[in-house]
Amino acid sequence: MKITDLLKADTIVLDLQASSKQQVIDELAHKLHAAGRLVDKKAFTDAILAREAQSTTGIGEGIAIPHAKTNAVKIPAIAFGRSVKGIDYEALDGQPSHLFFMIAASEGANNEHLETLSRLSSFLMDTNFRSKLETATSIDEILQVIDEKEREEAGDKVEPVAGGKSKVLAVTACPTGIAHTYMAADSLKNKARELGIDIKVQTNGSSGVKNKLTANDIAEADAIIVAADTQVDMSPFAGKPVIQVPVAAAIKKPQELLEKAVKKDAPLYQGTGGGSTEQGENKRAERNGFYKHLMSGVSNMLPFVVGGGILIALSFIFGIEAHKPDHETYHPLAEALMTIGGGNAFGLMIPVLAGFIAMSIADRPGFAPGMVGGFMAATGGAGFLGGLIAGFLAGYLVILIKKAFSGLPQSLEGIKPVLLYPVFGILITGLIMMYVVIEPVKALNDGLTVWLDGLGTSNLVLLGLVLGGMMAVDMGGPINKAAFTFGIAMIDAGNLAPHAAIMAGGMVPPLGLALATTLFKRKFTKSERDAGKTNYVMGFSFITEGAIPFAAADPGRVIPSIIVGSAVAGALSMMFGIGLPAPHGGVFVIWSVNGNPFLYLLAIIIGAIITALMVGLLKKDVQK
Repeated sequence: MKITDLLKADTIVLDLQASSKQQVIDELAHKLHAAGRLVDKKAFTDAILAREAQSTTGIGEGIAIPHAKTNAVKIPAIAFGRSVKGIDYEALDGQPSHLFFMIAASEGANNEHLETLSRLSSFLMDTNFRSKLETATSIDEILQVIDEKEREEAGDKVEPVAGGKSKVLAVTACPTGIAHTYMAADSLKNKARELGIDIKVQTNGSSGVKNKLTANDIAEADAIIVAADTQVDMSPFAGKPVIQVPVAAAIKKPQELLEKAVKKDAPLYQGTGGGSTEQGENKRAERNGFYKHLMSGVSNMLPFVVGGGILIALSFIFGIEAHKPDHETYHPLAEALMTIGGGNAFGLMIPVLAGFIAMSIADRPGFAPGMVGGFMAATGGAGFLGGLIAGFLAGYLVILIKKAFSGLPQSLEGIKPVLLYPVFGILITGLIMMYVVIEPVKALNDGLTVWLDGLGTSNLVLLGLVLGGMMAVDMGGPINKAAFTFGIAMIDAGNLAPHAAIMAGGMVPPLGLALATTLFKRKFTKSERDAGKTNYVMGFSFITEGAIPFAAADPGRVIPSIIVGSAVAGALSMMFGIGLPAPHGGVFVIWSVNGNPFLYLLAIIIGAIITALMVGLLKKDVQK
């Protein structure tokens, strides 16, 4: 399959009107949708943004390759856009991007489609090819340049240099396995050819593992480069020098990595089942930190929280007590929904949280001890806080256990991950949870619940003010997530009021900005007004991140406005005595609140109006 089978005239924009990263994504997604390539434009855009949240696809050299693999794509396709003046796309080299290829891969895309998309990524490493795209004067010329490049590559397959002085292996992998995986591979191979280095690169892409490294390859290699932003099986590399870096490093710094590999300037991989005892400096910075480990647990826990919470809310359609067999309002479907959502999904919430925190710290050997510790916290009454402690406890315990067993003979290496780590990890974590952690944390949870229940109205309003405002400070960042995590912990402890304030505060920023774009049109560009329409949906769905583009464009005026509106909404929610049993869902679960749902909606509306009025007052008219 040719690239031009996926890139057609109706998905090319020679002169992009966008002036920001968000606008580029919106404009190219709209082009794909207008050409009939997408099933759901919003879902596709969300998938693109989710990929951008992992790491920017602005790879430098004036190129950006936003991409996603999702069932929102009807037909696999490529959209091309060009900006002569350049657009700030948060590129790796900090320079404006001029060429944009948006790759839309369907969930069921076959290998041929994925290989074609990947081939485009490798072509873009050619400076001459990029130059021709930049100077092309028509859509037909763009397509001709790509066709010529494909014919050139098909007729001139260059094999890796053999018999060089050094032999280096590499593995490249990115989360979607479409673009960066293959660009990194080509960058390493091209630079190795220049340096006379014999190299073999394994690509872990969407279409599967290609050019797989064999045991013989690994035995003969001087060193191995693992350029990956996703999990790679490291066990075959035990005893070899391994350089671990993000996939972008192989694209931008191939010579530096190859020279380090030739010099064997890398730690020996110890084969502990999760990673070398030392990491490349970029990878180490990425892996360290309390917040990173916490968010690994929270993000993997969220599907259980959201799915279980909404099922619980649905059970309330039949009555608040309808899930109890001995109650007069009992309904079997209400009982089923409560059992599935509350008894099972919520029952797994804390073990999953703890398991993935531990796995983030100690890789796979930490997962089982973390899950067991989390389960003990959940069943022992230590709740959410106990689960957090279990996750970090298990993770760092396994790190210590790894070090303790690092001196064992190499012949015992294979039994460490399957026997020694799980047995000692689960045993020691379980003993500490049972005899040290659970009872004190349970007492603390009970005390916190009593304290919250005993707060007077004025103190509850103050708490709602703080929690609501926190949701708007960084709109999905650490402060926002800290408030959200506290709310979930309170639901788990049986206190529903804090999370009601938190959801109200999280809904206000996108709703307030959407309302501002409607009421004060002269203050916003056309693209911002269009984004405002989307923000109505995002706000009602409790997706605070919809406010981020507005805040990034004008932080001095927007951020104070949304914090004030969110804080007021949180305070009013507390004042109105609202409790929220469903941790997510926005307007779709408001009817399930404890208290008056109309007063809760009023609190959110008042907060949104305050935000809109402040933004309208503070922002200046757009200069035409």
